[in-house]
Amino acid sequence: MKYYEKMKNCLHCNSYVDKKVCKQSKTKYDFELCEECQQKLISSNKGSIEATRLYLSLRKRHVPAELEKFNGYKTIDIAIVDAKVNIEVEGPHHQFKYKQALTDLKQTLYSFQDGFLTLRIPNVLIKKNLEETANCVTELIMRNKSLHLS
Repeated sequence: MKYYEKMKNCLHCNSYVDKKVCKQSKTKYDFELCEECQQKLISSNKGSIEATRLYLSLRKRHVPAELEKFNGYKTIDIAIVDAKVNIEVEGPHHQFKYKQALTDLKQTLYSFQDGFLTLRIPNVLIKKNLEETANCVTELIMRNKSLHLS
């Protein structure tokens, strides 16, 4: 590695990613990930690929996001604990099925009682415009974090 080349770290685990692995990861997934995290996050992903892409995009913006965080009631797609924000990335069934919508509302209430704001982001926003979605979410998180620090 040449001395002037910037070292890259994995967006998920923060470990060093060598230049070749970094380039392959950027080409295949659009993010700098070590080989282990490529396997863990992308290949064997339990959640949606959209939630993973938003999570990585937030990490790229230095947001201290956590993927698939259990809150005592359910697993949150993305949690930003110090800003007290939970993010749920949702497909269309969350809007069109009564029972699912009621469950979502109850989960939002549970999180709100615990002091957390819940953002519900449709998959289509992430699929069609990840960058603008991540920018808006990042701004909201920073504003909410500053409210909780006051």
